[in-house]
Amino acid sequence: MSDVAGGSSRMSLDITVKGGGVHQTHPKGQKQSREDQSDRERESEKETTVNHPVSLQEDDADGSQSSDMSIIDPQMMISDLNITTLDEPHTNVIDSPYSNEEGAYESNLGANLPEEPLHLTRTQKNHPSSLVIGDIQSPMITRKQKAMQEELLQFVLQHVWDLTDLPRGHRAIGTKWIFRNKKDERGIVIKNKARLVAQGYTQEEGIDYDDVFAPVARIEAIRLFLAFASHKRFKVYQMDVKSAFLYGKIEEEVYVCQPPGFEDSKFPDKVYKLRKALYGLHQAPTAWYDTLSTYLLENQFERGVIDKTLFIKKKGSDLLLVQIYVDDIIFGSTKEEMCKEFKDLMHKRFKMSSMGELTFFLGLQVKQKEDGILINQSKYVKDMLTKFGFLDAKSASTPMETHKQLTADVEGEEVDVHQYRSMIGSLMYLTASRPNIMFALLANNSAISIVNNPVKHSKTKHIEIKYHFIRDSIEKKLIQVLKVHTDYQYADLFTKAFDVGRFKFLITSVGMINSE
Repeated sequence: MSDVAGGSSRMSLDITVKGGGVHQTHPKGQKQSREDQSDRERESEKETTVNHPVSLQEDDADGSQSSDMSIIDPQMMISDLNITTLDEPHTNVIDSPYSNEEGAYESNLGANLPEEPLHLTRTQKNHPSSLVIGDIQSPMITRKQKAMQEELLQFVLQHVWDLTDLPRGHRAIGTKWIFRNKKDERGIVIKNKARLVAQGYTQEEGIDYDDVFAPVARIEAIRLFLAFASHKRFKVYQMDVKSAFLYGKIEEEVYVCQPPGFEDSKFPDKVYKLRKALYGLHQAPTAWYDTLSTYLLENQFERGVIDKTLFIKKKGSDLLLVQIYVDDIIFGSTKEEMCKEFKDLMHKRFKMSSMGELTFFLGLQVKQKEDGILINQSKYVKDMLTKFGFLDAKSASTPMETHKQLTADVEGEEVDVHQYRSMIGSLMYLTASRPNIMFALLANNSAISIVNNPVKHSKTKHIEIKYHFIRDSIEKKLIQVLKVHTDYQYADLFTKAFDVGRFKFLITSVGMINSE
């Protein structure tokens, strides 16, 4: 039935090509009856027989036989090889009848389909060791681990702490890691940041800290800074100090635990004594402000009289303004050379992480053009709508509906107090680019009467003293308060509801334009 040579099994099959069909005979070597042999001899003149060897083992290119191919038993029948056998010699395969309604015999479905081994090919790509950067045996470092290592590197460079034993009578403040993705004005992640912070809520006042006050720029000061820059037509730049709080020195004796995941294997029970301020400590903002302000004052800067976060440097008729908001700094000058000098000055003392034209600051998107500076909070509004599930809400052509009656929803569900506070706080932050988004309940004639009449009433006691400077100005004949007709009350744009026509008229009247 088969020829066996060199461990290889081959089987020769006789395939008969006849007319419109194909007839397959039995393998050579099988016993055949004499009648079959005589029939075959009679048909030999009409039929063309092709002796087609079928190899059950694949040869390699070099003539050797592959060891990956399964060797089929020579005694296996043709039917086991899943080769169709016709009952009648002259039956046409294409024209053979079939039925869609006859069911298959499930008992022998697997008998005619021999199971073949699954061949898996693994592709390996070995790079030369000379092309691998770093230690090959070192474990894989994720972006989070890399950010933590960069943070601790700043601790070493700034000599932030010393490893020591915890003195008796003192307790160590815990530490934890905080992770954040820094994004640009388009919402694209530009840096993965890791910050080691101290659990300052465990500090005790009078023991661990004394002063916690640090001046912070008001958003009105930021708007005024941008307005002045637009008026003087100079560029505004931004930069931030990397790990700014680590530059501030502290006077108190403070101990913190070792950073999670970076404990010293030789001294796991020791703690760190702080030399510099650490994020999360109550005294950290004050220490950083004192360090930065002292450095600027030593370099011919003057501190603002009212706004202590504004620093001014004059050189002849030129002016350099520096506005500080914790570790974020914006600055501009009427002379471009003074901006470059300030950049070099900051790099001498601190490690700066970025510098460029101001585009995004404290949630404000800033667009600097030749004819002015435009600010908006479209990204902040979109993030706020997404947070509270109003992104797909139907938009309106005006901020408020006219003749809208507000009634109490007695049967409605109670609102989440925390979510409501978060909503109100988010709306209040929108005042960074808008004068007011709340209703101002004010009668025009009443306001004029109050500022002209110095007599106090019980209903006007709550008015803060700082607003009464108008009275002083009127008494000194510096200003005069007059009534403005309703049609020209441009401030109503921020306090009242109008139709689309009136709304667009007021927008045009106050000089507001679309920043797109």
